[in-house]
Amino acid sequence: MPVQRADARRNYARILAVAEEEVAAHGADASLEQIARIAGVGSATVRRHFPGRHALLQAVFSERIEALCARAEELSGAADARAALLDWLGALTTYAASARGLADALVQDGMAADDPAHVNACSTKLTGAADPLLQNAARAGAVAPDVTVADLITLVTGIALATEHHPDPTAEAHRLLGLAVLGISPRR
Repeated sequence: MPVQRADARRNYARILAVAEEEVAAHGADASLEQIARIAGVGSATVRRHFPGRHALLQAVFSERIEALCARAEELSGAADARAALLDWLGALTTYAASARGLADALVQDGMAADDPAHVNACSTKLTGAADPLLQNAARAGAVAPDVTVADLITLVTGIALATEHHPDPTAEAHRLLGLAVLGISPRR
């Protein structure tokens, strides 16, 4: 990969910073033209760095997704497999409820999952990271063997979308997750 010029690196950083603010304010449908305008670049510059909305959203969410993946790895050796999975689901819920646009991005990814040209790195990373937690919980009898990581991500995504306009979306999302967990993995 060729080394980027200093101005290209600055543009990338500025576009990404503005995109993070715009996605936080307006969700996954934040205007690319508005992002370009606020960043002080042309829309062609935005598209040169981020060839599509999904590439931009992946860049916006990548740092937090990496943190969720690292948390899953930390928890994968926990003695209590149920608690480890629930800890990770709680972290995912906190992020999905507080990072406006993430749930929309994951929903859009789910709608196009059968299109090989549309692969969402966020969903792929989350699934790969959480699968060992889910498998451990299934082996321990803490969840039904047919529950998938995709099911859990869909559940959290739905909760985040349902609570997006609540006065305290994160608290409400956690309350609803607790209700759902009773159905997924009742206490023994």
